[in-house]
Amino acid sequence: MKKKIVRYLAIVCAGLAFALFSYNIIIQSQNDPPVYDDEQEGLKEQIKIYFSHVVAEDTPKGLAAQRFADLVEEKTKGRVKVIVFPNGSLYSDKDEIEALRKGKVQMIAPSYSNVAELVPEWEVLDLPFIFQNDDNVERVLTGKIGEELLSMLEPKGFKGLAFWGNGFKQMVNSQMFMKNPDDFKDQRFRIMPNKVIKKQFNMLGAEPIALSFDQVYESLEEEAFDGQENTISNIYSKRFYQFHPYVTISNHGYLGYVVMVNETFWNQLPKDVQKQIMEAIEETTAWNMKQSKQQNIRQLEEMRQNPNIHIHTLTEKERKKWQERFVPLYQEYEVKYGKLLKEIRNAAS
Repeated sequence: MKKKIVRYLAIVCAGLAFALFSYNIIIQSQNDPPVYDDEQEGLKEQIKIYFSHVVAEDTPKGLAAQRFADLVEEKTKGRVKVIVFPNGSLYSDKDEIEALRKGKVQMIAPSYSNVAELVPEWEVLDLPFIFQNDDNVERVLTGKIGEELLSMLEPKGFKGLAFWGNGFKQMVNSQMFMKNPDDFKDQRFRIMPNKVIKKQFNMLGAEPIALSFDQVYESLEEEAFDGQENTISNIYSKRFYQFHPYVTISNHGYLGYVVMVNETFWNQLPKDVQKQIMEAIEETTAWNMKQSKQQNIRQLEEMRQNPNIHIHTLTEKERKKWQERFVPLYQEYEVKYGKLLKEIRNAAS
């Protein structure tokens, strides 16, 4: 108990210090748009981009955000500075889209699941087993379909720049492996706030609990749910396995992000700066696709070496049972978004 109190006080103190710094940034952003800063010696004008995201710095998205920031500074020779705020230090995943809309930040990278509230068609990206492997993901999201999906953001006031990946989601539980669909019956599972994900867990007989990412660890300490779905990199970096040591490698869904900016802000940028930013985005995206795959493989192997973590990989027979359970869900979405779903399947094959 004493250790828990000390840890809690340390977190509070660190949080207060960072919050004070973040508060100054937010106050600045609520005045005239915090785009130009001509006070720095040697620069006629500097463009600042506040990039808010909710995961740890050492996850695929966290690493990509910092790599992007470094590339932008290099390509623009310091004319543009990207300031990254990780771990939900400015905004949680339920608040970041609205913050971007209001111009309080200039860039975010929300999950597909959160964007689906803006663009319902994006729900198909969260269908179980829509992607079979990383190559499927890359073919779909870096090609024509990816461009089509990004264009759907423009009527909402956002400019979609690229898709980044975190990797495939796995099922974790406090007491048992999730081998068969019936294993989920009456289990409480944390999910991202998303209609199609909620339907998946309802079909499995579980009780889905929608919760933003920044609240997961605290809820685990309070034993608020029995299990969750997440990527290896998130399970590893956040040490979720301390509470949910039974890991079922299911690869049932893909956790990806869309890098997006406030469209008004984007349109005000000089054309040469837009070009340089897009070059940095393209380089970062190619790097992220490889990095996320390698990181999940490496960290899964490290988890296998931990005697306190128990890992089971779905057999082909078990996987087929899951897929059969989700047939009605696919039938529903074929009616709603059949054309897009067919395009994704064809591109992924």
